[in-house]
Amino acid sequence: MKAVLMTDRGDPSVLRMGETPDLTPQAGEVLIRVKAVALNHLDIWVRRGAASPKLPLPHILGSDIAGEVVAFGARATDTEPGMQGAKGDSLEVGARVVVNPGLSCGRCRKCLAGRDNLCASYKIIGEHTKGGYAEFVSVPRANVLEIPNEFSFSSAAAIPLASLTAWQMVVDKARVQPGDHVLVMAAGSGVSSWAIQIVKLFGGIVIATASTDEKLEHAKKLGADFVVNYVTQDYVKAVKQITNGEGVEVALDHTGADNWQKTIRALGWGGKLVTCGATSGMEAVTPLAHVFFRQLEILGSTMGSKADLHRIMKFVAGGQLRPIVNRVMPLEHAREAHELMESRAFFGKIVLEV
Repeated sequence: MKAVLMTDRGDPSVLRMGETPDLTPQAGEVLIRVKAVALNHLDIWVRRGAASPKLPLPHILGSDIAGEVVAFGARATDTEPGMQGAKGDSLEVGARVVVNPGLSCGRCRKCLAGRDNLCASYKIIGEHTKGGYAEFVSVPRANVLEIPNEFSFSSAAAIPLASLTAWQMVVDKARVQPGDHVLVMAAGSGVSSWAIQIVKLFGGIVIATASTDEKLEHAKKLGADFVVNYVTQDYVKAVKQITNGEGVEVALDHTGADNWQKTIRALGWGGKLVTCGATSGMEAVTPLAHVFFRQLEILGSTMGSKADLHRIMKFVAGGQLRPIVNRVMPLEHAREAHELMESRAFFGKIVLEV
């Protein structure tokens, strides 16, 4: 099968079209013909070697995958004795599906409690295993969800990783309540575009920051109540003005070191900072006096549970949440797609069609 192969670690030039052996689904797996795969910053970190630097090469990136079911491995079909799902939940060859990129053992205490993204053996498709920059991918049956016919494959591919990350940050970690002021950093990113919508879904008040006024206009369209250009404005002062000096109840951040101290100072007493990444750097200095005296909470977050994606898909199907696709490009243009992502000159998700 054809695939975009990561032949080394470095800049986008290490991505090259090539061929790799055809896949056969293993026991419990579903073989999917990939129709679309969305980019994430995780792809860049893996390509550069900042994440999973010891992966064997060549590697295939791509965590967010949508496509059609081609075949089932043993004990993976919903028609085998003892494998039937709930009524209306059976999966057949030809089904249009989206893939949950989180892999776990399915047997440990965390998995059995529905907290599979806390599994000690947790992995992400496209980072720890070969992903969707290819014609086919084989994944566990538990990671496959059918999508409605009205969903385009490119829209479906723009959902999983970023929406799962934002959902856990907003719902499970921050536990946003109606009326809470929530600071959403870097509104143009995939995670933040979902976070804005999910905060509004739960009745929060969104203060979104971005580096350009164009991105802020997009944030307003998604429901942001207040917007701040962090290049031309001091967003801590802006937050204090908006909240009458109190600060926000919640801050959602994945920008890392550059904004860490400012974001902590934007929190109100007893506020929560939830972080899921560090695009500007991993080493941040924390002003501990602010943390303990003002009784702040700093919470780490990675992905979400498999059940969370089922919840998200219901809201997407109902129109309360929507994926934001900025650009669709052919798989052969993966290198150019990575260059665009690194430029940050876009809002939403970049998707490759296969």
